[in-house]
Amino acid sequence: MSTFMETFAQLRDEKRYDEIIAALPYARLMGVEFGEDEQGELLFRLPFLERNVGNVTLPALHGGLIGGFLENTALLHLMWNRESLTTPKIVDFSLDYLRSGRAQTLYAQCEITKQGKRVAHVLIEAWQDDRNKPVAVARAHFLLSPGS
Repeated sequence: MSTFMETFAQLRDEKRYDEIIAALPYARLMGVEFGEDEQGELLFRLPFLERNVGNVTLPALHGGLIGGFLENTALLHLMWNRESLTTPKIVDFSLDYLRSGRAQTLYAQCEITKQGKRVAHVLIEAWQDDRNKPVAVARAHFLLSPGS
């Protein structure tokens, strides 16, 4: 019987993006999708779903949904780019909302700014129409298992 991370590594190596999301209940519930952009970098998408609206007057995406999406993208990005078969554990997550997330697809990309033996730091940026006008930016620190 294989562990989740062994299964993840196999799906990652075969670039079976949809099956990775299917194995992650929260990402699946939100409707997260991901793949590679033209440069081969991971690009995460949160297609618009009516149930994800928090403010029906604007309408705008729920802030908690945006935060959950960015936290999930950071974890997936880190797991995708590591050789280890241990799951990183989130230590802290800091999120800045810069503008309302309109009722349309939200995109995100991540950058691992530091990956040591014990801790990794990931920057996350989310946007809609224009990457130069981010909806939110976040920073996440992850604890990496000893020996991983």
